[in-house]
Formats: sequence, structure tokens, C-alpha cells
Amino acid sequence: MKRITIAKGDGIGPEIMDATLAILKAAGAQIETDEIEIGEKLFLEGNTSGISDEAWGIIRRNKILLKAPITTPQGGGYKSLNVTMRKFLGLYANIRPTMSLYPFVATKHPKMDIIIVRENEEDLYAGIEHQQTDEVVQCLKLISRPGCEKIVRYAFEYAKLYGRKKVTCFTKDNIMKQTDGLFHQVFNEIALEYPEIENEHWIIDIGAALLADSPEKFDVIVTSNLYGDIISDIAAQVAGSVGLAGSANIGEECALFEAIHGSAPTIAGQNLANPSGLIQGAVQMLTHIGQTEVAETIQNAWLKTIEDGYHTQDIYTEGSSKHKVGTKEFSEAVILNLGKKPSLLPPVNFAKGLQITLPKYQRKPSKKKVLFGVDLFMHWQGTDPNELAAMVKEFMPEEVHLTMITNRGIKVYPDGFSETFCTDHWRCRFKPKNNSSIKPTLIIDLMQKAITHNIDVIKTENLYTFDGKPAFSLGQGQ
Repeated sequence: MKRITIAKGDGIGPEIMDATLAILKAAGAQIETDEIEIGEKLFLEGNTSGISDEAWGIIRRNKILLKAPITTPQGGGYKSLNVTMRKFLGLYANIRPTMSLYPFVATKHPKMDIIIVRENEEDLYAGIEHQQTDEVVQCLKLISRPGCEKIVRYAFEYAKLYGRKKVTCFTKDNIMKQTDGLFHQVFNEIALEYPEIENEHWIIDIGAALLADSPEKFDVIVTSNLYGDIISDIAAQVAGSVGLAGSANIGEECALFEAIHGSAPTIAGQNLANPSGLIQGAVQMLTHIGQTEVAETIQNAWLKTIEDGYHTQDIYTEGSSKHKVGTKEFSEAVILNLGKKPSLLPPVNFAKGLQITLPKYQRKPSKKKVLFGVDLFMHWQGTDPNELAAMVKEFMPEEVHLTMITNRGIKVYPDGFSETFCTDHWRCRFKPKNNSSIKPTLIIDLMQKAITHNIDVIKTENLYTFDGKPAFSLGQGQ
């Protein structure tokens, strides 16, 4: 008997959780449950995280959480509890299977069968945002080598374990050469360790277009957090409905299972929601905790129910669907089909004892790191970059020179274009005249002199070389 934590969430959450739990009980799942309350109610009661310390304790004790969708209130600076949970619990891998149920669920792509492996802890979802000037806000994109190595290796191990033939990487490293470039680089390195598995890389925009147009070309896709979030919803909708898809969030100690969709408050309490996404999450949970026979029974009964034409309103199609049912009635139909298998859709046969165990991350030897310059970001209300350059040069130390000024990343000095629109957010780049290195104290000196000249320095970014290689982006237009 395995003790798990459940959270019924907000909106349609309680309805689909009750439906899912009824199926788990009827199928003989060997689980006991501890229920916690999380989400909107706690947020609105003044709990800024949307979860209590007691609930955290229960989750960490049981290690397994089955969670229905929750609502994060708009405004008020509330942070997504979904993101918080993934990061606090170290749930680095998000696994979202998407499979066509044609001809029983309408889709233009009957041969679709994809596993999307999404990095789950970093990228823009680090949640580090600032307003820096009257006109400009920023969001920091953080990509780490350990994060890349864990998720890419997980994708290849998943493909190896489940007999998948190809792993595809999506990035945007033609633009983000440092962050997405690292992800692509690590993918190439790890792919060499799996010569039996085909590998390929696509730029995310054309890759997403191909996914929507020809999903049968893909098998396992691995990508970073934001891209994975977007393309997994695209894939689910292309297959028929986001209401059909579940996801697993896997960490070294804990795991969280859920539907990929939101809390849909506009249909809450009306017995309209499709519980399939959470059912699929529960099936993933059962395989994770070793109860593969029960998972197999539920999945085949679910496929049989879809095949029999018992469809909720999101996938109901006049003429091909046979019964338009509500949340409760759908779960009852699944329960009646326990022990049965689909006739046309391929039945599942989950292998027993399959577990993905990754080696502990081994930190690479440190490279020679040299401070090669600094970018000073400034809030300045002027419009002429030549005027700003003249002001900066008045206090610039002799050891450095001003190599460029950019505005929103585009170079506007020297040799800028008059047509370039400029906001009040400027970046001045300083490098040593002797092309060697600078001392950290010089950066402090620069900032102090900027203050005395009434220039508002809102941020600094040190420019480093690692083993002699520049590790920073150039300004667009250079």
C-alpha cells in the first residue's frame, strides 16, 4: 500500500479529482491518500505562496502528489504555485505524452505518438523580473549546465527504456547563442553516448510549425521550460484536446502528477469537464510507483471508453461520438470498462520494473575565468546616444574605452541609425584599452562616477572570458 498526497485544487479540480479517485479505487490501486488544500483560497486568505507549511510537510513525507489544476489570482504579485512546487521539490523533468485517438477523437494526424520531455526548473520560469526604467521591464533567462545535462540525459534514457527511436532537440540558439546555445551543445555531447538512438535539432519556430503540421515525424522531443510548455499544449490540441493530456513531474526524491490544462473556472461545478488529463496523470503515477498492472487496466478501460464513443463536450463530435457525457458519467463508463481492452485503438502493455536512474551530476573542471569588461545599464531620458556617450566619456577611467551603446539590444553608438527607435533603457559597454582584463574595483569606480554625474545605473553585467573565449553576447548590429 502506497500513501500519496492529493490536492483537489480549484475550478474544475474537485470534479475531475473525484472522478479520477473513483476509477483508482474501482481498479484496485493500492494507495492511501492524505488530502491537502492548496491554491486560490489560500492565496486570497493572505498566504502569498498558496500552500501551508503543513501541506509542504505532507508532500515531502509521502513523496508522491496527485494534483488537480489550481488558480493563481490575477494581480497582487502572486507567483505560480505550480512553478514553485516544481522548483522547491527538484522536479526537473516534465513528461507529457501525446497520442492520437483517431478516428474516435477528431484530428488531422492519426499517426501521432509523441513524448515531450520538458526541462522544469529554470529558463524564464526562474521568475526573476524587474522594472528598470519608466518604459522597460526585464525577465532573466537562466540556463545551467546541470539543468541541461539532467533533462537531455533523461530524454535519451526514456527513449532507450521504452524503445523509442529518435530524440529531437528544440532551441532558439540562432538568436540566444549563450543560453539556448548551451542547451544545444549539451544535447550534442550527450547524443554521442546513445549511438543507437537517432538525434536531430530544430530551431523552435520551424520545429513547432512541423510539430503542428507533421507530428508523425517526431518521437521524443526534449526542450527547455518555456518552449516545452508551449509545444506540449500545441501537441495535445493537435491530437484532439488539451483535456486529454496528463503530465508527470519527476525529481530525484519526489514526483507530481497532474493534467496539463488549467482550472477552467467558467465551467466549474457544471459536470462538463473532461477528467481524462488527470486520469492520464494518475496512470503515469501508478507506473512510477510500480503498480503497472493497475495502470494498464485503467488505461485500457479509458481507451475502450473513448472507442465506445463516450465523450465529454470538449471532444464530442456529432455523428462520430455516440454519447455526450459529463465528468461523472465519463468516469462511470471507464469503471464499467475495467478489465476490457479497446478493439481498434492499440491496447497498452506496460513493462514492469522500468525505472530511469540518472548518474549524479559531475561538475566539470573550472575554466580560466577573466573579467574582460562590464556593461552598465542606465536609465536616461535623453534620445541622442551621442550625447550619452559624451557624458560617459567625461568620467570614464583611462584604462577603459566605451566600445558601444545599445538600446534594447541594438547598437546605437557608434555609427547608429537615426531610424532606430530608442526607449529610456541604455547599455554602455566598457572594455580595457590593452585588451586584457580589468579589476573589479574599476566597476565600482565607474558606478560611483556615474552617480556623481546624475546618471542612474540600474544594473551591471560583468563580461567574462572562459579559457580565452568571450562568454557574452554582442550587440545586435555589430
